[in-house]
Amino acid sequence: MVDVKSLESRFTGKPGARLHYYKIGAGDPVIMIHGGGPGATGISNYRRNMEALAEHFTVYVIDLPGYGKSDNTIGEEGLYEVISKSVLEFMDELKIEQASFIGNSLGGGTSLKIAVKAPSRVHRLVLMGTGGGLPMFTPMPTEGLKRMLTFYDGEGPTMEKLRRVIDLLVFDPSEITDALLEERMKVATLPQTLANPPLGRRGHPSKEVWREALHELTHKTLLIWGREDRVVPLDSAFIFLKTMPNASLHVFPNCGHWAQWEKSDEFNVLVSRFLTSEN
Repeated sequence: MVDVKSLESRFTGKPGARLHYYKIGAGDPVIMIHGGGPGATGISNYRRNMEALAEHFTVYVIDLPGYGKSDNTIGEEGLYEVISKSVLEFMDELKIEQASFIGNSLGGGTSLKIAVKAPSRVHRLVLMGTGGGLPMFTPMPTEGLKRMLTFYDGEGPTMEKLRRVIDLLVFDPSEITDALLEERMKVATLPQTLANPPLGRRGHPSKEVWREALHELTHKTLLIWGREDRVVPLDSAFIFLKTMPNASLHVFPNCGHWAQWEKSDEFNVLVSRFLTSEN
């Protein structure tokens, strides 16, 4: 597991529109995009994966606009539109012509949006419990999404509300530590976040990515799902699997929404092989 203290905080963009990121490793670029839950950051989503992937790639782990140390540039355009634009500007500033993307939940939907807007900038896609889909059988929104979207409502953020969100992200809540909750709560209650929560009314990802021209995406894509995902259920994967011509699906049993966290060792091997394979 990566030691955050050993990493250098880096920023792109102008004041008021800065994007925070960490960089580790060497090789072809891989951009890791986190999910949208309260207190989420790049490091909180991917601390169990960064070092393993950095053995093969130059890994960029970013905080999306409105999350972590990044500025909040979310407006009326819709969340996917704003954050995909921000990531492309990040690539432009660092002169990254093309990268593979690893995206969890909101980060998965963002990765797909980037592929639609700028297909030449994307090499391969790894999408875990990706947002923007359409479940075939499960009523929406799920209980996990309801808890996320109402986290800042009413009396505002509390540790109990945060625990109720995080418990639904994993299959086995006993692995959730107080330290993890405290880390997320600190980020979720930053003044700029409280003033304009990224999953608040203005930032709701209202445009469904599955309605985009996904059939035109020829990128090799690995869909990863936890069988027991209670945020973005497994049947949300099927529309991507059916629509995207080069998509395959891997399902982890006894696993929730955080496949990269709960099944980190298996995940790291699976993803490294996928991204380095010649076929």
